[in-house]
Amino acid sequence: MSAEMTKPAGETGIDEDAAHLASLGYSYDQQFKREMTFWGNVSLGFTYLSPVVGIYSLFAASLGIAGPPMFWSLIIVGVGQLLVATVFGEVVSNYPVAGGVYPWSRRLWGRKWGWMNGWVYLCALLATIASVAYGSGPFLSSLLGMESSVNSVIMAALAVILLATLLNLGGTKVLNKVAMLGLLAELGGALVVGIWLMVAAREHDLGVLFQSFGAGEGSNYFIAFAAAGLIGIYQYYGFEACGDVAEEVPNPGRTIPKAMRMTIYIGGFAAMFVCLSLILAVPDFGAVISGADADPVGNVLLSAFGPVGFKVVLAVVLISFVSCVLSLQAASSRLAYSMARDGILPASKLLSKFSETRHVPPYALLLAGLVPALIVIGSKVSEDALITIISFAAMGMYMGFQMVVLAALRARLKGWKPRGAFQLGAWGTPIYVAALAWGVLGMVNMAWPRTPEAGWFSNYIVLISAVGVVVIGLVYMAWKKPYLKGDAPHGDAVPSAPAHSLKP
Repeated sequence: MSAEMTKPAGETGIDEDAAHLASLGYSYDQQFKREMTFWGNVSLGFTYLSPVVGIYSLFAASLGIAGPPMFWSLIIVGVGQLLVATVFGEVVSNYPVAGGVYPWSRRLWGRKWGWMNGWVYLCALLATIASVAYGSGPFLSSLLGMESSVNSVIMAALAVILLATLLNLGGTKVLNKVAMLGLLAELGGALVVGIWLMVAAREHDLGVLFQSFGAGEGSNYFIAFAAAGLIGIYQYYGFEACGDVAEEVPNPGRTIPKAMRMTIYIGGFAAMFVCLSLILAVPDFGAVISGADADPVGNVLLSAFGPVGFKVVLAVVLISFVSCVLSLQAASSRLAYSMARDGILPASKLLSKFSETRHVPPYALLLAGLVPALIVIGSKVSEDALITIISFAAMGMYMGFQMVVLAALRARLKGWKPRGAFQLGAWGTPIYVAALAWGVLGMVNMAWPRTPEAGWFSNYIVLISAVGVVVIGLVYMAWKKPYLKGDAPHGDAVPSAPAHSLKP
């Protein structure tokens, strides 16, 4: 594609990306600037996926449940999510519109399906921002030498949310640069920490990856492995963020599918390398499994790097948390803006406002900062409420994914023929079916009750929170009928629907 055809929107003339967007029912007068590079797009997905955040947050729990073999769940889940990313690649190549899952679902199935997917996914994103920010609290407390308390964790979380919001308000170019900085810091830190642990702090050989060390005794080990596998399930989402900013990427039909897959490759490698290095450096698996060593990550890092080196590692970890929140906010703000632009959210006029100087939706970004901040502050009143909200985060992500996959599979079976730059051809339907089956298994694993002694609410909290969000959405749909608002195209993927030109 020539330089003339890929010039950013706002220059003289109409580029091919703007023409494609117009063919999808949106104005030539683009508001976003196409200033996000391929590696900036990869960085956005990578920092959203954030292997350091995912592994450091869940390593102790997974190792305690299933022992070292929990490592293999990262490979299993990585392959499953790669199937989903491949489906998303074909869909976004056809519909490179800001907001990701909402406009895709709207075009593939219809107004109601699109609205519900957008609602579920927006709730999941806002809950995830709160959970990641809250998870940064203990690390910041350790870095500052403070005792980790409810107040210190809340203050740290609010500081992370505020910083990410301010950076996002800087515009796409700032987001691109900060996301790339986050990728370099997190990937570089993961490699340095992992290599040092392998060289200077290794306690075991690779044979431990096939030994449970007593984990899961008294029950079927597969059940324990499935529970520990949540470290992988919580790890591999973020690639869809590459599509949330489709109107900020030149030649998105080719660039974004490739960026989504690259996010899985790089993020998966980093996650597996960090996890493996930590496993091999844990001195006593029995102590972790019994609960005597409640913080194996902190203890391993402190022992391997010493007090000063430990602080440096913590600083890198905190950069990972900030960049993760930054990417989550970018994705959620584009989703909220996309829905508000179509007039289907409460306060749509406000949320659809656009800053002509920064080329970002400021009020949608503020929503992505304010709601998570309120959730975090709410933990002071009710920690149970925070747990309930955060429990929905990963489940909501997977629900949003599978609503897209199901809609795409349905459209294919009804005759939809993808015409984007990235196509799966004859492999499309089998890959769609495999991706859907994988996603359903992942959701069942997340919702499965595992601690009968803890009571019914604790056992079904993930399912309860998911059903609650869906029911609220259905009630609002029946009451206000938001899906009927706006005139954006919908349900036109199948041949029987009104035709809309799709120029690859």
